Parts: sequence; structure tokens; C-alpha cells
Amino acid sequence: MATPNSKDTLKEYCLRALGKPVIDINVDPDQCDDRVDEALQYYANYHMEGVERMYLKHKITAADNTRGESNVSTNVTDAIDNSVTDAWEEQQVWIPIPTSVLSVLRIFPLSDVDGLGMFSIKYHVRARDIMDYTSDSMVNYHMIMNHLDHLDHILTGEVPIRFNEHQNRIYLDMDWGQRVTEDQYIIIECYRKLDPTTYTDIYNDQWLKKYATALIKRQWGANLIKFNGVSMLGGIQLNGETIYTQADEEIKLLEESILNGYGLPADMMIG
Repeated sequence: MATPNSKDTLKEYCLRALGKPVIDINVDPDQCDDRVDEALQYYANYHMEGVERMYLKHKITAADNTRGESNVSTNVTDAIDNSVTDAWEEQQVWIPIPTSVLSVLRIFPLSDVDGLGMFSIKYHVRARDIMDYTSDSMVNYHMIMNHLDHLDHILTGEVPIRFNEHQNRIYLDMDWGQRVTEDQYIIIECYRKLDPTTYTDIYNDQWLKKYATALIKRQWGANLIKFNGVSMLGGIQLNGETIYTQADEEIKLLEESILNGYGLPADMMIG
């Protein structure tokens, strides 16, 4: 198939690009699987088209609140003379995160100073001007709202978050008993990798096809290096070291192109 739309068709595309069936590509099917998986992982971690920026919400449960208010004690031994011990407590303030999430940028405010209807400051700021149809300027309103937001950051503050992709959980360092209640929703802004089995057009990405081909080519060269100098049928000699070196250079150029043109924005690593 000329247009790859699955893992198997991508593997066949790569092997044909390397010369199959005219040339016997000395790579095991399992090795092909590993290299394609490696290419997909790199694509999701570094290519801007491999992820989507989105918002996820989670309803706080009774179990979340209980875990958030509990502490776990850990005995720590002094590193200098190993004779002094002390106990430190760690809050269990984490919520499970889908494995597809690569980075969490922020959590939306858990309180809304504007969500009080006619009793909110925002309502009264504009209530006196609502009938003044000649008032077109929003400068004063904008300045007041920025000031109120600044005060909210100082007096209330944002919830500190900690996230690590390999833990599949997000830590919310806050007073759970005061900030959240059961059945309340929290919303996070995050980057989530696209599932190629759902969005099959990923397999036909030009960069991914070249990168997967280069990885399989390097594997081919690695397999043949130990046969350098050995004559095949017909007196042909395959130089595995040359194939490996060429593929390695191709891989480096493709990875550099990620940094120069296809890379993710810097804020992906926030959180």
C-alpha cells in the first residue's frame, strides 16, 4: 500500500524504501516492530503534530479528598553520621492522570471571584454604566478586572502542581479540606499524545516515514556489521558498517529538523 495507515503498512513501506523485495533486508519482524514503536514514541514526544493541546476535567471523589487530607510518614536518616533520624510527612495529594498525557501546563482556578451573579464585583463595576449607550471604552473596565485578578493571585494564589509523565498522576499541593469538595470538578490544561490507531493519518506523516525507515536501516546495518568481509552468494559483500553509519547520519539530521521546524513549544514542559 502506497499510503501507510497502520503499523504493519508503515513497516512494509519502510522495508520497500530500503530495497525490498529486490534486496533482502536482514531485519527480524520483531526488530521492525521495535523500531517503528521507537519512531512513534519519539514522534509523540517531540513532534508538534504528535500531540494535541486540550482540557481534561476530573470530578473530585470522597476517596480523593480522604487521600488529600492524609499524610504518610517517612523516617529519614541524617546523611552525615547516619545516627540522626527524623520523620517527615508527605501529603497524598495526587490524582490519577491518563497515560496519554505528556505534560500538564496548569490547573484552572478552583474559586471564581466573578461567579456570584449580581453580588459579584464585576456586576457592580458595569451596572452603573449599562444604560450609558454612548460609553464605548472598555479601558477602565479592563484595568479594574486586571487589578482584581492580581489581588486574587496575591490573596488566594494558584494551586501548585507537580507532574511526571512516568508516574501517571498529578500532585495538587493545597489544603484539600478548604479548597475542594466532593463532586467538584477540576480542569487541567495539558498536552496529550495522539493515538495513531484512531488517527491513522499519523502513519503517513512524511517525517515519521523517513525516521522509521532510518531506524530500521540502522538496525539492518547493526545486524550486518558482524558479517563484514564475508562473501555472500555470487561473491557479494555487504558492508554493514557503511549502512549503519549512513543511517545514523540520517537519524541525526531528522532529529535536528525536529528542533528547527517541527518541535513542540517550550511551554509543553511546564508542570
